[in-house]
Order: sequence, then structure tokens, then C-alpha cells
Amino acid sequence: TEAAKQLAETLAPYLHPGDVVVLSGDLGAGKTQFVQGVAAGLGISAQVTSPTFNILLEYHQGRIPLYHFDLYRLDSADQLEDTGLFDVLGADGPCLIEWGEQFSREIGDDRVDVFVSRLDDEVAGGQEPPRGIRLVPRNARGEELLDRLDAELGN
Repeated sequence: TEAAKQLAETLAPYLHPGDVVVLSGDLGAGKTQFVQGVAAGLGISAQVTSPTFNILLEYHQGRIPLYHFDLYRLDSADQLEDTGLFDVLGADGPCLIEWGEQFSREIGDDRVDVFVSRLDDEVAGGQEPPRGIRLVPRNARGEELLDRLDAELGN
């Protein structure tokens, strides 16, 4: 989870209003930790939690607003209209969307997909299992973000 946070915090300064990041992975894989890292990198001091029951949590204390969605409880694309998603896509801050992969057609291709997975469930000493994080750009803006991230990380 620390790796997810650190990577996201490194990415945060490069996020612009209107950027969309769709986070995919099993329950407990580290999606919310990734959002916490972005929030920290944007200068948001509020505690960032998963908006599972709210569907949307907004943070306005940072450099730019952050919109954090959790679509886990939605069953169909028809329910998206009531979430406020379409009101803030392309708005004044980035949208980070957990469990958005099931609605990728409705969200569109102007996004970066982040896949978070556990690399190993068995870790000695009760420590957190290591995470695997893969970012996949779906448009030119996503390619630019990943290029900047790679440069920042020295890859």
C-alpha cells in the first residue's frame, strides 16, 4: 500500500483538471491507498476514505479539487446518472474512479486505467503483501502523464 501511495503522490503534481483515472483491482488491493497518495500530492490534508456508501466524495482543500468515486455498488449503467459522475467528468479537478472498469464505455477513452493487484497473499510476519501496479493510458493525455511519471521515477 505504501508503494501505491508513493506512486500516486509522484503522479499527483502532473494531474490536471479533467483528467480521469479508473482504478481496478480486487477488494483490498490498494485502490483507495492510491487515491490517498494523489490527495496528499495535491496538498489535501483531509482523511481520504473509500466512498463506498456515498459513491462520491469531493475534496476541495488542495491545489485543484479531487473527485473520488466508488462505483462498486452500482449494478447498471443507468445508475451512473444519479452519481454525479457526468457532472464532474472534465470539470475543475481530476476524477479518480474505483470499480469504474465495468462502465468503461460510458466513462469513455479519455482516461488512464490503473490496475492494482496483490502479488502474493502469503507474507511472513503478518506484513502487507506486496502490490503490483500497472498504468495503461487510453489517450494522448494519458501517454503524457505516464511519460512524465516515468521521467520522474527515472525509468
